[in-house]
Amino acid sequence: MKKEELQKFVDSFRAITSVLSVEKTTDGSIGTIRIEAANPQYVKSMERKDEEGNSVFSQKFIPGSNYEMYMEKELNFEKFVYQSAILHKPVHAYIRPERFNFCINQFMMPIDVEDDTKGYCTFTLEIQPEEDLDTSTRLSSEISQNVLKACIKLRGSKDFKKTMAEVIEDVRKICDAKSCSVLQTDFKERTCSILTCARKDNPPPPEYDKIFNNEYIYIAESWIETLKGSNCLIIQNDADMEIIRQRNPNWHKTMMKAGVKSLVLLPLTHNNEFVGFIWATNFDTSKVLLIKETLELVTFFIASEVASYKLVQRLRYLSNEDLLTGVNNRNAMNNRVLQFVSGDVNYRTISVVFADLNGLKPINDNEGHNAGDALLKKAAAILKETFHDCEIYRAGGDEFVVVAIDIPKASLEERVEKLRQKSKIKGNVSYAIGFYHDENAGDIRKAMREADALMYEDKKNNYAHSRG
Repeated sequence: MKKEELQKFVDSFRAITSVLSVEKTTDGSIGTIRIEAANPQYVKSMERKDEEGNSVFSQKFIPGSNYEMYMEKELNFEKFVYQSAILHKPVHAYIRPERFNFCINQFMMPIDVEDDTKGYCTFTLEIQPEEDLDTSTRLSSEISQNVLKACIKLRGSKDFKKTMAEVIEDVRKICDAKSCSVLQTDFKERTCSILTCARKDNPPPPEYDKIFNNEYIYIAESWIETLKGSNCLIIQNDADMEIIRQRNPNWHKTMMKAGVKSLVLLPLTHNNEFVGFIWATNFDTSKVLLIKETLELVTFFIASEVASYKLVQRLRYLSNEDLLTGVNNRNAMNNRVLQFVSGDVNYRTISVVFADLNGLKPINDNEGHNAGDALLKKAAAILKETFHDCEIYRAGGDEFVVVAIDIPKASLEERVEKLRQKSKIKGNVSYAIGFYHDENAGDIRKAMREADALMYEDKKNNYAHSRG
């Protein structure tokens, strides 16, 4: 086919169709992609606006123009065009662009054009107002089996983290990747953490959790802009990595430091809210379309399970937290004692500190409960600072309990003594304190009784001293 025949050729299509070209390169990178010709249906569809006034093309179509004149640079789109126009492979993909309220079912077929400098393909698309489940579930048997296997595991799980680790290992094997990870994010609370990580050769290094701590939320947040509304980002080679370096230099640095050569990244969204991300690094780039279609469906179910897990964890946290002071509540303390009694906790030494807040009732009576609440918050904050490596519970109205596991007695005695000395200074928060330490993994109930008795003894002494 001659170049001058492209318009007549594309006009013969009834479906929305254009002809794309890709400049051939000597290094295998993706050259400039142009829209050489487009039928009236294609131009009309790209210039139409959605309910919010968004259009795909930002200006009138001119044949032979770089596709980036009409839409933002899209790595996945470029890969599909390259595979069809240069590698002469038919390509089918189902796209769910987040910025628009429609979905795109697209097909690319290689065509022969008399041009030694470029490769050509048709680009036919079907725009659907809502997600076409029939199309998205019309999958190969391999993809269907992979997705079904993940769904069965996730829905039948009694141990969420263990099952998620198994599913992510399955995903890693599908991708033939060096590693596959799930990052749980909460952009409102500004927190993030690794939920699970599967690696080909060895387990994650000890510093893995330190890398993906709450500070990493800023990098994770930058992925949203880098994705630019796409539900999948694929980095296959150095040329793709260079684009990421330009778009997101901070993320690029972390990838270079980790030895990442290729990466597929997908957001985990539930009810239009980001709950995390999943990615695979150094994967088999020859299976990129299989990987993309499989992960897009698997991550739908993973996102749902992660959202449910977050909700359960939040409810569990609220049921065990003292909402006024932020420390654990009595319910959490009772559950923890049961864990000790049933042998679910391994420890060598156990220590218990009872700290009863002095003077709360007079403040409530004379200054009001707001002042009393402020005193309780301050008392809890001091205990959290003093016993930062211990478990702290509000056992009652003005009573706090500190449980320390395998912490040297001398260290705890020093902290308790400092707290006692500060309590004697007028104007400071004052506690009556009881401390008990058992070197032989003793019964926590006995340790609590002993510490409680010592606290009441201390309270009597404080009361006698104040009256004297």
